[in-house]
Amino acid sequence: MSKGIIIAIDGPAAAGKSTIAKRIAEKLNFTYIDTGAMYRALTHKALQLGIDMDSDRDLSKLLEETDIQLQPNRDGQAVIIDGKDCTEVIRSQEVTANVSQVAAHTNVRKMMVAKQRDLAAGIGVVMDGRDIGTAVLPNADLKIFMTASVEERADRRYIENQRRGIQTSLAQLIADIKERDRADSEREVSPLKQAEDAILLDTTSLSIEEVADQVIELAEKRMER
Repeated sequence: MSKGIIIAIDGPAAAGKSTIAKRIAEKLNFTYIDTGAMYRALTHKALQLGIDMDSDRDLSKLLEETDIQLQPNRDGQAVIIDGKDCTEVIRSQEVTANVSQVAAHTNVRKMMVAKQRDLAAGIGVVMDGRDIGTAVLPNADLKIFMTASVEERADRRYIENQRRGIQTSLAQLIADIKERDRADSEREVSPLKQAEDAILLDTTSLSIEEVADQVIELAEKRMER
């Protein structure tokens, strides 16, 4: 490769963004940044401390006082909150049910965007989230908007939860994902939407390798320019 680039991957919950982004970063030897994990980290700590999820002020203050680090590991990325590995606990159902509410606050998002831009300051970065191509890294070299049917996304989340030992019904996951889509798309600050220059990629009937290969092919073309 002639040079590193910045790849922004957006899309709704359980579309496969993180899994694909990790795979791409690994194959291209890029840095992987999971922005959703940062919001989950804040949500987890707020739940632990009983912080009001409706208070932008209280959550912003908590974020100022919280050290969130994303560290590469053999599974892609570890999430460290105030020196403690919280990679698994931030994926709990309680965090999942509250993270959209936390992420909707104006000041919280402004602070997170600043942190995320600092993390992406180098070359050779894959960052995934809900507003990377539209708000966080609008000048990214390659933008992908990744989606899949609600049923497929619920099935993926069900399998993931089973692996983590989390018991949830498929019907409940379908309902939860529909509500998450609504909340993410309708929020006033940086709503979930496809950037005008993003490439739409429906992963419903594709394997992880097929999706990763498509994005890598697009990235290689960008790096040849």
